[in-house]
Amino acid sequence: MSPFHPAYILATWFWVGRIPKAPGTWGSLAALPFAWLIADQFGPLTLLAAAALLFPIGCWASAAYATGIGRKDPGSAVIDEVVGQWMVLAVLPLDPLAYTIGFALFRLFDIAKPWPVSLADRKLTGGFGIMADDVLAGLYGMMVAALIVHFFW
Repeated sequence: MSPFHPAYILATWFWVGRIPKAPGTWGSLAALPFAWLIADQFGPLTLLAAAALLFPIGCWASAAYATGIGRKDPGSAVIDEVVGQWMVLAVLPLDPLAYTIGFALFRLFDIAKPWPVSLADRKLTGGFGIMADDVLAGLYGMMVAALIVHFFW
């Protein structure tokens, strides 16, 4: 697959996923400026809508990318991290500290993979499978972030 194919560009989030070490972390970091721009210009709920819109695009792009490079769930496909990260940031205020906390929360749940994140990671396949575990990790992150905002912000 050409690195200029739309599925390649989107799945790797503009080639960020091709950074050799910790592509998921780099993908989550690369999601932050886009999230800030969307939330600043249109509000945090729009960020959640953007994540929902990016989900089916991510299913297509990551499936095509995985097939194109011959791997079932390539770590370099990081559009799933973008969706999960945006979900967490959607419940946080537009604040550098809040975004740092949101980044850390999403990475924690994406790496730790508590149930059912771990189940989705093991059992679901294709583009939907690539995306689903990060959406579930995003839901965990959203819940904790919402509690932090409610009690401490």
